Amino acid sequence: MSHFTHVKTRFQNLVYLEKALARLKIVFQKQEKSMANSKSSNLSLVIPQSNGYEIEFAWNGKEYEIIADISFWDQSSPIETFLDKIASQYAEEAILGESQKMGFQSIEYHQNIDGSNTLILERWKN
Repeated sequence: MSHFTHVKTRFQNLVYLEKALARLKIVFQKQEKSMANSKSSNLSLVIPQSNGYEIEFAWNGKEYEIIADISFWDQSSPIETFLDKIASQYAEEAILGESQKMGFQSIEYHQNIDGSNTLILERWKN
């Protein structure tokens, strides 16, 4: 019996979410979803799985929540670890993207032994 689970996230920017998935080499497809009782639509990111059950990042009006049938989860790591990896990459993309808007450039990046990342940014004033 299928039971779809909705997991709230803090992913609010589709571009950063796409970049995070791409960095993790997670294959996804964009799908336009029509809103019920509305003429508007939103883009969802759908991750196909080998068992035919998909994982979807769908816009709920505030953030992209993950929708999946947990009983048919077919990823190499549990959902919590899966989301942690995506959240880490998403945060990095958001920091880079937003800092570039303010004139900063990335000059150094490295992953530490403990799994954390160090990112050094600089900005020159004229």
